[in-house]
Amino acid sequence: MSIRRLPVYLLLDTSGSMRGEPIQALKVGVQTLISTLRQDPHALESVHVSIITYDAKPVVICPLTSLEDFQMPLIECPQSGPTMTGAALEILCRCVDKEVQRTTEDHKGDWRPIAFLITDGSPSDTALYERMIEQVQKRPFASVIACAAGGRAKVEPLQKLTQHVFNLETMDGHSFAGLFQWVSSTVSSGNRSMGAASSIALPPPPPEIQIVV
Repeated sequence: MSIRRLPVYLLLDTSGSMRGEPIQALKVGVQTLISTLRQDPHALESVHVSIITYDAKPVVICPLTSLEDFQMPLIECPQSGPTMTGAALEILCRCVDKEVQRTTEDHKGDWRPIAFLITDGSPSDTALYERMIEQVQKRPFASVIACAAGGRAKVEPLQKLTQHVFNLETMDGHSFAGLFQWVSSTVSSGNRSMGAASSIALPPPPPEIQIVV
């Protein structure tokens, strides 16, 4: 009997404003996430991770991959440019439609996917972003979690996308490490509760992460 997968999608803002320390801290955070999840036998068995970066255009830099086979992809930032969050959500929907296995009469499909979106700004493609919110909400996500990182990040657009919006005031290594440790706790708790509920209960965030209400 094959193990049911828990698909986890990371949407990472790599626009020009993320250059320097923020993008380096983000990379370390992703590595922390993977390392932490690999220490959890339940997660190692079922969690599959995909990474979508977005700046002037979205790119799937890691398709849905098991923790065992995951290799850290190259994450880079352009000198400058827009933040095409709507286009990133469009790619997310395509990936979910293509990669997440649905339950059939003779086969149990994957668990409901989890998506994490991190941005330090606001969508440049506002019209597409507004359209894609409805499309994301039509997909069978167990949870969509958005993080506004830094002082310039706008929470209002994220609140239209999901009720789970968090604010990270600073974008240094310590803050991103705390964020991704919390993400790993969220994935692990979701991995254990799948099947018991249609959505996951989020664990309390660390002090550096503020809940936006």
